[in-house]
Amino acid sequence: MDSRISARALTAALGGWRTSEPAYEALADGIRLLCLDNRLAPRTALPAERELAVALRLSRSTVAAAYRSLRDTGHISSTRGSGSVTLPLGRRDPGSVAALEGAIDLQQASPPAWPGLAGVMADVASRSAALVARTGYDVLGRSELRAAIAERYTARGIPTHPREVLVTTGAQSAIHLLASVLLGRGDRVLFETPTYPHAADAFRRAGARLVGMPVTTSDGWDLDRAQQALARTLPVAAYLMPDFQNPTGRSMTSVERAGILEAAERSGTVLVLDETTADLDIDRGPIGGAGFADAERDSVVRVGSLGKTVWGGLRVGWIRASAEFVRRLVAARSAHDLGTPEFEQAVAAELLPRFDEIVAQRSHLLREGRDAAVAAIRSEIPEWSAPDTHGGVSLWIELDAPLSSAIVMEARSRGLLLSAGPRFSVDGGHDRHLRLPFTAPVDELRRAVGILADAWPHVRSGAPIVASEQLEAVV
Repeated sequence: MDSRISARALTAALGGWRTSEPAYEALADGIRLLCLDNRLAPRTALPAERELAVALRLSRSTVAAAYRSLRDTGHISSTRGSGSVTLPLGRRDPGSVAALEGAIDLQQASPPAWPGLAGVMADVASRSAALVARTGYDVLGRSELRAAIAERYTARGIPTHPREVLVTTGAQSAIHLLASVLLGRGDRVLFETPTYPHAADAFRRAGARLVGMPVTTSDGWDLDRAQQALARTLPVAAYLMPDFQNPTGRSMTSVERAGILEAAERSGTVLVLDETTADLDIDRGPIGGAGFADAERDSVVRVGSLGKTVWGGLRVGWIRASAEFVRRLVAARSAHDLGTPEFEQAVAAELLPRFDEIVAQRSHLLREGRDAAVAAIRSEIPEWSAPDTHGGVSLWIELDAPLSSAIVMEARSRGLLLSAGPRFSVDGGHDRHLRLPFTAPVDELRRAVGILADAWPHVRSGAPIVASEQLEAVV
């Protein structure tokens, strides 16, 4: 058990749960739907039967029958004397595939290269003699690049010395390194759900047990769940994307940042902040303060990269942490790699002084893509819910039935490649959501939505759960 939900909170979450079905089955279906959408996270203790019966004004036997139905479909387990706890649903991800010629590939949420990149690379190449004079093995990173990264953090209100920066081969390399240094096998790590799947894979590979914390486009981070999970499970680390979270596009409020930081410091949890999308602001505008800047020493580690802002093929990332922790990372790095390529570092050092110019161009590009995708969805598939997203790289679209995997498979047969909602889950669910990146050209995005609009009625009509879409009883 990672947390507990009260009868009052569960009643509010269920909303208008009553249907023409018997009351016990309608109640069970309502709880299944909360589990399916990850509004009720796995490993959450449910209210006692008597307590929930009073809150819902039902007989205890009705609630007991609902819980029995949920046990039969594998949504909860019950232990005498300990109550009932929700179970992980399992992941149903159709997986990624190689794009065929002519297909629209939206499996990756990466903008095209910044237009000025080729010129910068040519300038650096013209000075290649100086580059090849170096040994090429530098596990810490070029001093001028670390100084430029440190300067940007300082400008954000996070005073940073170059010795507090480690340059890596992209953000994914940084996450793998952090997981290997922070964790022992079986250690718990708090993870947003939905989340960036490659980060979850990296922590799992290091032996972590992931504890889910729901994030939604409408309500943001489930702060109560996060605080309970931190207090109950005492995770070694928490992986968070505070700004323009992937895939929801949501950014933490100041209350959420303060609440999570306070709970993490009480539990001794290191916050790993993935800030790779933090600069992709479209129309939110700057937020007050640096966010987590007042954290205790060694309690916050930040990950950044140029992959989303400049080009995914420029494999330069970094870790910002205390100098002592950076030394630990350097000592462990040789088991992973022997440094970041010199040429890419030299290019990155040239780009950072122009970063504001780069970000402004990206904002314009992403605004066009976002606006086109949202308008197309709302016009052609009005039964879907396209959220208001103020930055980042994707829309986390809510479908009107839990058929994300099915629509992805159908779209694939029509030449459109997407990632289904369960791909971004920690403990299963999210089959009512679909990630639609808006980093592609506008005409491709409109064609993609057209394909989805044509495919959806076919998927809907062929689904065995159309008559009672809430159920999806066995996941």
